[in-house]
Amino acid sequence: MSIFTHVTLGTRDIARAKTFYDQVLDPLQFKCLLEVEGKACGWGIEAPQFMILYPRNGEPATTGNGMTIGLTAPNRAAVREFHRRALELGGTCEGAPGPRPFAPHAYAAYIRDLDGNKLVASCRKSEEEG
Repeated sequence: MSIFTHVTLGTRDIARAKTFYDQVLDPLQFKCLLEVEGKACGWGIEAPQFMILYPRNGEPATTGNGMTIGLTAPNRAAVREFHRRALELGGTCEGAPGPRPFAPHAYAAYIRDLDGNKLVASCRKSEEEG
């Protein structure tokens, strides 16, 4: 059971961010499950748990230094595809797909989205499992 109900990231352009995330989150099996026209979008598997929106205070969206949003990937191929699509769509690499020391069998890739937010897709399966 997750300890979070959802995570939100600010954006400067909701339409551009939606196009980016529709494609980047697809390999992770996340679908857009919520769209508040011109205000917010949310992706997930059963409920919208990853959200993008314009900041409610009307100020420009900014990124947090040291902040990373971690997303679960079903397998290593999905991690690689998440990373490939993000770069293809204008995101930047913050760590190529590969093994990570933070957990047994950890495999992850880090990106920054079009607004500079840092995300990681990871799975904890051995190479033989996926």
